[in-house]
Amino acid sequence: MGDAAVGEGPGPAPSEAGRPRVVEELHARRDRVRRELGGLDKVDRVHAQGRRTIREHLGAFLDPGSFEEVGTFSRSANPLDVDVTPGDGKIGGHGLLDGRPVTVYGDDVTVRRGSSSIVGSRKIERLTEQAIRAGNPIVHFGQTGGARIPDTLGTEGFLQVTPKRSPSLRRRRVPLCTIVAGDSFGGSSFVSAHSDFVVQVRGTCLAVTSPRVVEVATGEDISFEELGGVDVHARVTGQIDQVAETDDEAYELVRRFLAYLPPNAWTPPERVGGGSALGADPELYRLVPEARRRGYDMRRVLARLVDGGELLELRPLMGRSLVCCFARIDGWPVGIVASQPIQQAGVLGPDACDKAAKLIVLCDAFNLPLVFLQDVPGFLVGKQVEHARLLHKAIMFQQALHLAEVPKLTVVLRKAFGLAYFSLAGSDQGTDVVLAWPGAEIGFMDPDVGASVLYGTQFQDLERTERLAELSRRADSLRDATDPYGGAGIMKIDEVIDPADTRGTLARYLGRFAGRPFEPGTARPLSAWPTCW
Repeated sequence: MGDAAVGEGPGPAPSEAGRPRVVEELHARRDRVRRELGGLDKVDRVHAQGRRTIREHLGAFLDPGSFEEVGTFSRSANPLDVDVTPGDGKIGGHGLLDGRPVTVYGDDVTVRRGSSSIVGSRKIERLTEQAIRAGNPIVHFGQTGGARIPDTLGTEGFLQVTPKRSPSLRRRRVPLCTIVAGDSFGGSSFVSAHSDFVVQVRGTCLAVTSPRVVEVATGEDISFEELGGVDVHARVTGQIDQVAETDDEAYELVRRFLAYLPPNAWTPPERVGGGSALGADPELYRLVPEARRRGYDMRRVLARLVDGGELLELRPLMGRSLVCCFARIDGWPVGIVASQPIQQAGVLGPDACDKAAKLIVLCDAFNLPLVFLQDVPGFLVGKQVEHARLLHKAIMFQQALHLAEVPKLTVVLRKAFGLAYFSLAGSDQGTDVVLAWPGAEIGFMDPDVGASVLYGTQFQDLERTERLAELSRRADSLRDATDPYGGAGIMKIDEVIDPADTRGTLARYLGRFAGRPFEPGTARPLSAWPTCW
């Protein structure tokens, strides 16, 4: 047989370009899959609806030329569909976002409407595992029609498209984001509920099942918008964090979110810029009225405290008496929980508690300090909020606060009454620094309310004008005992500060805490908290 070396022989015939023919066939096959997707006619149909294909989403979202696909040649496990299901309805891989590694995947509506089946689900699981091991954020583009029928009707198919454990076991080791880029039912809606940050594009629907299934099951005739449009989730359910009017706006919101976070829980957050504009800011005197009952927009205060006036809110249309956002102070990324006095005077209700708990959990998992700005009259009262489980929501909020191990800095601007003071990281709540402005009032309840409770019955026989005057005098005497110097005198408030110095003071404390011993977020209880409740 001769003594030819291993590997010698004629080999595959070369192509005209000099590459072996099998390599040419690889390129041709790969190019066809990536160009045609589930068929050029279906690509045209997506474009006719004013939408982008999943490959166009990934190309526009990632840094140019950075996408490296995983599973290009995957296809349906159903022998009848092998030739018509490139990618099996899911496309994904790895790339760069603003130069940082990221894992991406999404639903291909040109292949069986992006429905979930055996191999496509396996691909998503594989990408999730790779992302977590590499320590890279995950971004999901949701637009699936749900589980694939008939592939999943039988026992064998059904049991191979089970809900995956990896999103639940992620323990926030890496951030997970969802862009609801099209109508999302079933699997893609489940991923959104597992996500840390969800953006929904206007004109899409996010729901467990489609309006058609609802009609068949219940007889209810409901539109896509009524079932799961952006206004439903932004104002009623709180199942999304931001609304985007366009795909490009959705991409930018996710970019901004990930820019505040480190790529994973064991990497310290990055300081960007800093060291400028930390002097006294007299404008703050004018932004917060001295009269306790006068409203003002806390966002204007935040714009003076954070770098460039830039912040990214979570659920801005839910629990509107509280502003929960990401921002930077002197370059340090932080989460901010701030009272909003122009919305219900800044009182805390169930939705506000939910929103604050979510931000606390996120910041603790990814090692971002928390800043609390208080101007709060207390908690909402009444039958409606009690039936909305205010008690449990408030205690859940407090549990998250107590379990969080990142630095917590609190400033009382104008008032802080009752349990709300402690819920917003007041004294003895594991708060690292408690500061107050000199005009702040802190106590069990609003002095006006306290005066009515204590003395109301004593003056009930007086004329209304005289009664109110007397109660006002009593309230003034109670108010004298609520200034911050009492708390500072017993070391329950660390310092009373000039309002103009707030930004600089916060910046200096953030710098001091930046050198603290670093413990990965995965070691903390909050990393395993559910992403929804």
